[in-house]
Amino acid sequence: MTLASLTVQLINGLADASAMFLVAAGLSLIFGVTRIVNFAHGSFYMLGIYIAYTLVGAIGASAGGFWSAVLLSAFAVAAIGAAVEILILRRIYRAPELFQLLATFALVLVVKDAALWAWSPEDLFAPRAPGLEGAVHLLGRRLPQYDLLLIFIGPLVFGLLWLLANRTRWGTLIRAATQDREMLGALGVNQAWLFTAVFALGCFLAGLGGALQGPRIPANLALDLDTIGNTFVVVVVGGMGSIGGAFAAALLIAEVKALCIALGNVSLFGIDFSLSRLTLVVEFLVMALILVVRPWGLFGKPLAAARSSAEHDLPLRPASRNAHRMGWLLLALLLALPLLAGNFPYLPVLMVEILVAVLFAASLHFLMGPGGMASFGHAAYFGLGAYGAALLALKLQWPMAAAFVAGPLVALLGALLFGWFCVRLSGVYLAMLTLAFAQIVWAVIFQWDDFTGGSNGLVGLRPAEALASPVAYYYLALACAAAGVWLLRRVVYAPFGLALRAARDSAVRAEALGMDVKRVQWLGFAVAGLFCGLAGVLFAFSKGSISPEVAGINRSVDGLVMVMLGGLQSLLGPLVGASLFTWLQDVVARETDYWRALLGLVILVLVLLFPGGVAGLFRRFEHHGEETP
Repeated sequence: MTLASLTVQLINGLADASAMFLVAAGLSLIFGVTRIVNFAHGSFYMLGIYIAYTLVGAIGASAGGFWSAVLLSAFAVAAIGAAVEILILRRIYRAPELFQLLATFALVLVVKDAALWAWSPEDLFAPRAPGLEGAVHLLGRRLPQYDLLLIFIGPLVFGLLWLLANRTRWGTLIRAATQDREMLGALGVNQAWLFTAVFALGCFLAGLGGALQGPRIPANLALDLDTIGNTFVVVVVGGMGSIGGAFAAALLIAEVKALCIALGNVSLFGIDFSLSRLTLVVEFLVMALILVVRPWGLFGKPLAAARSSAEHDLPLRPASRNAHRMGWLLLALLLALPLLAGNFPYLPVLMVEILVAVLFAASLHFLMGPGGMASFGHAAYFGLGAYGAALLALKLQWPMAAAFVAGPLVALLGALLFGWFCVRLSGVYLAMLTLAFAQIVWAVIFQWDDFTGGSNGLVGLRPAEALASPVAYYYLALACAAAGVWLLRRVVYAPFGLALRAARDSAVRAEALGMDVKRVQWLGFAVAGLFCGLAGVLFAFSKGSISPEVAGINRSVDGLVMVMLGGLQSLLGPLVGASLFTWLQDVVARETDYWRALLGLVILVLVLLFPGGVAGLFRRFEHHGEETP
């Protein structure tokens, strides 16, 4: 590696930093003012690149046509964002903050299928920017002219945002809302239109970032989730709500990535390492390190909490007699289900998927509800359990029973390790650190070809002969799910569960009473990880093969959707949410090619009608029935 090539690679990293900053700045603005963790921000970025592609084709690829298309696409995305805020998000600002995440995830599904309908699933390559097709020579290397332009666009937009925030009255209102939006409303400021304007500005920046990337990358349907993960990292590393922090974090992460690419293979203590392979996960490593050292990010500070739904304050009640009767009736129905299936041989297979989802969601709910700790990376323990059991069964030839016990223990060890770091944070920062650890687990699984099979995964996993039939395996899954849910419920009512809830409701008061809050929360991570690992083992043996997607961000997001769809305030919530989400996903996917949009619309309707979750609906009809954590 020569100094010249290293220098050129670092300069290339500056162009990537500008692109990351534009998207991250918009997300940081939106969160700082509205407190919405906008999971659909990557979708607005994707729309920017698609709309710019269409407009360039309609207006023409001249210099004027290209740059007009870039700006018009950004304004179009801003208009779409404003409509989304007015029609959907404005109606749920008083809902729990994480429940708003469910609405934005539903938007991801709708936008993805809208893009599929409008532009097809094929990659679309936009023309190069007129007059900037060539390259300049620097230190014997070639640098694209367009990348050099992007290097200047990032700081230019940063400067304009700084002027907006510090030299205008509107900017003063934005900064005030970031610090204390309740006080801002008390002063007579129209928060509704301020939120709409900020959301539109954030979407404009996302759309602009996407449109500017057209000459560099093809427009494709995977851009939404690929982008949102990196954007979350930049925003959290910089500090939620800090534009300057987003700029610094984008530079840091882009340059670290460029350095890994430039150095390639290195040798340390006689062991060869491929740093270029770290580019899949290096931003998450950086985020984990930063958050452990600086819990609020580089330039962040604790943000004023938004007022949430009063349902959080309801006391814990034991289940009523009617609830007990319904539970036993449901269990009896599930036991008889294979006998009643008749001409539906697929039903036991679908029910296994639902039971796995129920156990996964129940373990996540235990962490988020009674524990009060949001996790964006719960799939890490699912993947550790699945791969732990699979590797022991395939590599060491362990019997299924032994692998079934060992898999959850592997997940437990992972939860103990990750939880030790995570419990030192709170709120969105804690959630993002869980995402970082999950992505690290995914990257290890994805890249360790010799051990985990890499992207090909592991195949040939078979249950014991007595459990080979779908019906027999269904009863095993039912036993594990029922036992897991019952044990989690018992833990919630046990002294440890009460201590966990006390730490959630008032950590200061709990510590004053002599409770070791961090230790209690750490053990809460361990309990959740153990049962999530059991769900992973069930999944692995039911499928016969596993791939890195078991630990991917999509599975973590699905778990969040299940919990929030059912309702965070009820122990019944994750069971209802997981069953409904898995069933809808299966039924809708078989009915239409645009099943994501239909599923997203169903979720949006449920969000708007039942902002406390589906299980919250039952609470309206039974005052002493369902318990709330």
